[in-house]
Order: sequence, then structure tokens, then C-alpha cells
Amino acid sequence: MAVMTVQLLSQSLETLSARSLRRGGLAVAMITALGLAGCQTTETSDMIKIDRDQGSQENIASLSQVISSNPNDPEGYNVRGSAYGRAGQFSKALADFNVALQLNPNFYQAYANRALVYRNMGKPVEAAADYNAALKINANYDVAYIGRGNIYRQAGRIDEAFSDFNRAIQLDTTDGRAYHNRGLIYQVRGQHDKAIDDFSKAISLSPSSPEPYNGRGVSYVALNDDENAFADFNHAIELNGRIAESWANQALIYERRGDKARAAKSYSHALQLDPKYAPAKQGLARTRGV
Repeated sequence: MAVMTVQLLSQSLETLSARSLRRGGLAVAMITALGLAGCQTTETSDMIKIDRDQGSQENIASLSQVISSNPNDPEGYNVRGSAYGRAGQFSKALADFNVALQLNPNFYQAYANRALVYRNMGKPVEAAADYNAALKINANYDVAYIGRGNIYRQAGRIDEAFSDFNRAIQLDTTDGRAYHNRGLIYQVRGQHDKAIDDFSKAISLSPSSPEPYNGRGVSYVALNDDENAFADFNHAIELNGRIAESWANQALIYERRGDKARAAKSYSHALQLDPKYAPAKQGLARTRGV
């Protein structure tokens, strides 16, 4: 089954409140230092994609200068904490988020950012507590519902996860993760038509992400629509050829067509990318030696 895994800090611009943006200089300095785009992008993973440049001496120095100029402004610490998080320097990220929350206990975006770092540190209990804190302050914060929903889903608390993803969608979220993850739950429940609708919506919101294509393809397979499944798996590979799941999914279609030679080749490629990927191991065992 396609597994959606989520990334830090597409919400970095959200952490710059209207108050900060009106101040002009502080906001521009932060945006320039982080190299952020002018709009929020949709990510499809709850795991932070490490970008070492975010923790470069030059970048951190720029953010630290902003903090020195505004030592009582929590947004500076939140943005620097986000940079540390993107760089994989989780302890430093936590320290900055802690300061931001000390300065502003109602800073719900900082709670959500800290929660994501906790998740990447393997601390789901602490992450859930932070998402709860964010939602207590802002009950309409879709990012927190999506993050908490992923914790519930991965813990097997499917009904609670479904409720959180539904709530984010009811809030008109533009974050494709809500639809993708709800689609995964529909798959578990065997409701593949609804899953396909959700994956399609996730694709419309995040067309460059391979995960919803894999997810939709899995549901197409379940409905014996191999042609559409094959197209989705191939497109997932085109978007990112380094994901073992996509190659194993493609191999499965070859195998279902009786083309065991091509299936074995794709399963082998999946294992080169991830030697521990069980579906590829099992598939290769069925098709090798052809």
C-alpha cells in the first residue's frame, strides 16, 4: 500500500504574522535569509526533507542577526528554529521553538513546528501534545489537524485520524496531505472509489508529488483497472525515480500481465533503492530466473 510520509516548513511563511509583515524590514530579512518562495507549497510527507544549506553558517548568521535586532520577537526564533529543523539540527530547533513559545504562549504555528520536529525525533507523544496545544489556541488550524491525524493513523487509531483529516478538509485546506491521508484510510476500509477521488484531489493540489499517484494506482489495482494503475505508477517514477515503492508497483503490473522478465527487472531496481523493501523482495522471489 502506498504510504504517505509529511515535511517541515512549507508553513514557514505562515509563521510571519500580519503584524510582522507590516513591519517590513523584519519580514523581508527572514524571507531573504531562508530563500522562501512567495507562496505556500503542498508537501506530501511528515518527515523532514533534510536541507543542509538551511543550517549553513551564513544562513544561521543572517537569522541570528535578525534575532539580535529584535530579541523579544518570537517569530525570529520560530523562523530560525525552522531553518535548524530543515537542516536536521533538531536540538537547536527545539531550543528556538521553546524560546518563541516562552515569548508568546499563544504562538500556535510554533507549537505545530515543534510537533513536527518531535515527530522526526521519534517522539509522537510529545508531538501530539503540541498539536493539541496548537488546536486549543486555534481550532481552525488545518496544519495541526493533518499532523495529529498522521500520528493517529500511524498508531492505528484510524477513526480519530479520519476525523482529523475530515476536519482539515472541512476547513477548505489547500494542503493535499489531508486528502492523501484520508485516501489511505479509505483504502484500509476497502472504499477504493472514494480513495481514488481523494488521491485525485491531492494530485490536483500537489501535481509534482509522486505519493498520491502511487496511492491512486494501488486503488486502481484493487479495482482491476491495471491500465490506469500502470499510468499512475509510471508517472510517479517520472516525478521521482528514487522511490522503491513506485518501481515495485510498476513491477506488479508487469507481473499481472505475465511479463515476468520486466517485472523482475523493476523489482530488482526497487531493491537497489531500498534493499529492505519487502514487497520488492517477495516480487523478485516470484519472478526471478525467468
